[in-house]
Amino acid sequence: MADSRAGPVGRVAIFGGTHGNELSGVCLVKHWLANGGELHRDGVEVTPFITNPRAVQKRTRYVDCDLNRAFSADCLSRVETEDTSYEVVRAQEINRLFGPKGTNEAYDLIFDLHNTTSNMGGTLVMENSEDDFVIQMCHYIKKALAPGSCPVLLIDHPILKYATTRSVAKHPLGVEVGPQPNGVVRADILDKMRTIIKHALDFVKLFNEGREFPPCEIEVYRISEKIYYPRNEDGEITAIIHQHVQVYRDYLACNMYDCLVEMFRCL
Repeated sequence: MADSRAGPVGRVAIFGGTHGNELSGVCLVKHWLANGGELHRDGVEVTPFITNPRAVQKRTRYVDCDLNRAFSADCLSRVETEDTSYEVVRAQEINRLFGPKGTNEAYDLIFDLHNTTSNMGGTLVMENSEDDFVIQMCHYIKKALAPGSCPVLLIDHPILKYATTRSVAKHPLGVEVGPQPNGVVRADILDKMRTIIKHALDFVKLFNEGREFPPCEIEVYRISEKIYYPRNEDGEITAIIHQHVQVYRDYLACNMYDCLVEMFRCL
């Protein structure tokens, strides 16, 4: 199990624009680049960063391939040629700036800001179940937002492998907020994302000051499998989500995921 008291969190990055059409993170990062006073916490270097500027300029999810899947060992070690995709080149640049991934030189913590069209509210996305620091931070954020909902999704899976932008950091955390259509901004969604980051940085400050956090447990959603829409022989979708299911607040159901809820304890 990871040791959450390994040392203070000195370097934090906040990524926006990993997907260029998810505009809450883009707007917040641009705001913080111009006026980052609200990010200041004593003893912490906080760096807002636009991760995929070309996709942001085009207001598209990506240019050549999904940047949020381009941080595998293969992509990060690939020799650049004229045929190398833009996102793979960008992943290597980000790895040099905020990594190298898996080393002591990597940033301590990266928040990666995303939007979704699903009605999921503000959800925290964990990379693995053994990061005590992130578990405690999620618990703190959930308590700070109570009685509002703040689900936690764990993407650690034996088959469904991810190589996310934030995985460069020692402690990665995704922030996924919706519902918001692609290419637009909703004030309430942006404010919810901003509030989550505020509480997360407050936790970092308390952690660095030596605050002792008691053992805790959090409810976590874990993906067990993907269930795809039925299609005909031409590949066309032949069904839609029923209207009584579509309005559920459980965004995992809305996305046709079969999920398991687990309890993780941080001792």
